[in-house]
Amino acid sequence: MNDHRVRVLEFQIHGKPEEGYLSVMEWGKQIPFKIARTFITYDTPESVIRGRHAHYNTEMVIIAVCGSIILDTEDRYGHREQIELNSPSAGVFLPTLCWHTMRYAPGSIQVVLASTNYNRQDYIADYAEFSRIQQSIIRE
Repeated sequence: MNDHRVRVLEFQIHGKPEEGYLSVMEWGKQIPFKIARTFITYDTPESVIRGRHAHYNTEMVIIAVCGSIILDTEDRYGHREQIELNSPSAGVFLPTLCWHTMRYAPGSIQVVLASTNYNRQDYIADYAEFSRIQQSIIRE
């Protein structure tokens, strides 16, 4: 995918109050990549900030299936955004080379859909390194 913008993705919702709801996300429709990995984050203390990295090759969609998550992002061009996720009917697309952090309200559950399998070499965990890469992209 060549779209390097952080953006909110709205999912199809089916159901009604008396029976409950179903949120639908499909590759090629709401999800802009084939899903290679899915993981769940839960029971994260309020004082913990997770993430603090970017990826060279992995695109992700982050969904708050329960509770509230504050997601701070900085993309490859230096654009910063803060998004509150608080519904399973939407997710946030994170492109490659996007620094991100998450803070969780008590009881929050996060599901992440990723375009690649886990590879430690794909992580940029040093913000100074991320900034160096970012500056080289901005200068291009």
